[in-house]
Amino acid sequence: MPDIAAHRPPRYSPAMTATTFRLALAQMNSIVGAVAANADLIREVRRKAGEAGADLVMFPELSLTGAPPENLALTPAFQDACRKTCEDLARETADGGPALLIGLPWLEGGVLYDAYALLDGGVIQAVRFKVALSDDGGSDQARVFAPGPLPGPVLFRDRVRLGLPIGGDISGEEVVECLAETGAEILLSPQSSPFRSGKADERLNLAVARVVESGLPLVCLNRIGGEGEQVFDGASLALAADRTLTHQLPAFREALVTIQWQREAGRWRCLPGEIATVETGDEADYAARVLGLRDHVEKSGAAGVVLEFTGGLDAALGAVIAVDALGPERVTGVALPSAATPDGNTADANAFAAALGISCETVPVGGLVEALATALSPFAAPAQPFTDDDRSNRARATVLGALAAGLGRLPLLPASRSAATQGEGLRGAVNPIADFYETEVFRLATLRKRWRPAGARGPDGGVIPVALLAQPPDAQRDTILRALTEGRARVADLVAAGHDRETVLALQRQMHRAERDRPAAARSRHAFIDTGEQAHIPDASLVKGIGRGGGESIDF
Repeated sequence: MPDIAAHRPPRYSPAMTATTFRLALAQMNSIVGAVAANADLIREVRRKAGEAGADLVMFPELSLTGAPPENLALTPAFQDACRKTCEDLARETADGGPALLIGLPWLEGGVLYDAYALLDGGVIQAVRFKVALSDDGGSDQARVFAPGPLPGPVLFRDRVRLGLPIGGDISGEEVVECLAETGAEILLSPQSSPFRSGKADERLNLAVARVVESGLPLVCLNRIGGEGEQVFDGASLALAADRTLTHQLPAFREALVTIQWQREAGRWRCLPGEIATVETGDEADYAARVLGLRDHVEKSGAAGVVLEFTGGLDAALGAVIAVDALGPERVTGVALPSAATPDGNTADANAFAAALGISCETVPVGGLVEALATALSPFAAPAQPFTDDDRSNRARATVLGALAAGLGRLPLLPASRSAATQGEGLRGAVNPIADFYETEVFRLATLRKRWRPAGARGPDGGVIPVALLAQPPDAQRDTILRALTEGRARVADLVAAGHDRETVLALQRQMHRAERDRPAAARSRHAFIDTGEQAHIPDASLVKGIGRGGGESIDF
C-alpha cells in the first residue's frame, strides 16, 4: 500500500538521528457509528496528550467508527463520513501538535479495508490495512472487509520506522516477520479485542511470541467499553525487546498514558513506566458486567433500568451490578404481587432497596393475571395448559416492560444460564448475567461482599441478603448444563458418567424452552431432542466413495 502523503520521505533518511520521542496511548471508549462524537473525543485526547509533551498519539483499532461496525461499514454514506472526518483531523495536525494514529474503514479501488492511518503535518502521511481478518468475539470481519497486503513500516517524522500490525495481525508470525524484515524498529498494534475469561494470558502469550520472533519492542493498545453483548476490557500493554513488561494499562477503564522512547546503540527502548493491577478471575468477570451494563444503557440513551425484586439470587446480583454500573438514582426496583405471590416479596424488596439506596415501587399484577386466565382459557390445550406460573410470568414481564417504557428506562431481567428463563423475549430487556451458571452467580455474589471494582457507584460491603448466600447452589446441575451447552455432550454419556437420566432430560427440556423464549434474532432454533440413545457407530461398508480428490475415478 503506497503512502498517501504527496511527498513520501525516504525510507532510510540521514536525518534519522533523533534519540527520543514520546508516544501517548489512548485507551478509548468509542461509540459505534458516532463518527463526529468519536472525532471530538480524539481531538480532546490529542489536546491533553500535547500538554503532556507527546509527539504521537495512538488510538485503538477502528477508533473513529467504534467497533465492531459490522454492516454499517458497508454503507456508502458512512464510508464517506469516515473519510471526510479523517481528512478533517489530518488537516488539524498542521498546527504542529502531536501526530495521530487512528483506525477506520478505508475504501480503496472499490475495496473496503480495516485501516490504520498516520495523520501528521496537515496530511494523511500513510495508511496500512489489516491482513488477518478474524471473527473474534462474533464479529465477522471477513464478511465486511477485504484482507490487505503484507505491510511495510511507516516512517514517522524522520525519527523512527513504525510497524503497524492491526488486531489479529499479531496472532501469527507472518505480518510481524514482514515488518521486521522491511525495517520496522517498533511495533504498534491497535486492537479491538473483546473480553473473555482468561483471555489476558492469551494476549500476553501472543505478544511475547511476536517480540521473541522479531526482536522488536511491541505495544498492544486495546479499546474499552461495552457494545451490544460484547465488552472490551482495555488492559493495554508495552513489552520491551527483551520481553520485559514496561507498561500495563488498567482494565475496564479509559486511560491516557504517555511513554518515553529512547534510542540506544541504534535500537529503540521503552523506558519503564506504571504497571497497573489488572483484574483477573471472578473480579474480571464482575467488572466486565458492570462496564457492559453501563455502556449498554448510556449508549442506548436510556435513563436507567427497572428490575423486579423476585427474592432470588439472580435478581439480587443483577440489582447490585446495576447500581455499581449506573448509581442508585438510575435504578428502580419493583415488587409485583399477585395471587400466586401475594406479598410480591414486598418486605424483602423494600429492605434490599434501602440497602442499595434505590427506590422500590409496588405494582399489583393480580388483576392482569386473572384477565389473562379469562382471555386465554378458551385456547388452552389439554396437553399443555396455561399454568398459574405461566400467566404470572407473562403478566409480570408485561408490567415490567410497560413500567420501564413509561420511565424511559430499560427492563433488567437478570437470569443465569441455570435458570428456566421467563420473559427473556421482552423487547429491550437487559440480562447482565446471562453467561453465568448458578455456581458462578453464587461466587460473584459472595465476592461482592468484600470487593467492588474501581469506579463502582454502589455501596461498600455485603449488600446482598445473607439468606441468599446461606446455601450453595447445586454444582451437579451446573455440570450437566455446562456439558450439554458447551461440550455438546450426549445424554447417554452423561448418564454413563453417573448423572440421573431424568434430571439430564429435564435440563435438556429446560434449555429448549429457554431457547424458544429468546428473541428470534438471538436464537438458533431447532427441533432436535437427544433421547439418550447410545453413540452410533457408522457402517463403513455402506459407503462406496467419499471425498475423493481431483483426478480420481468417479463414484458410481
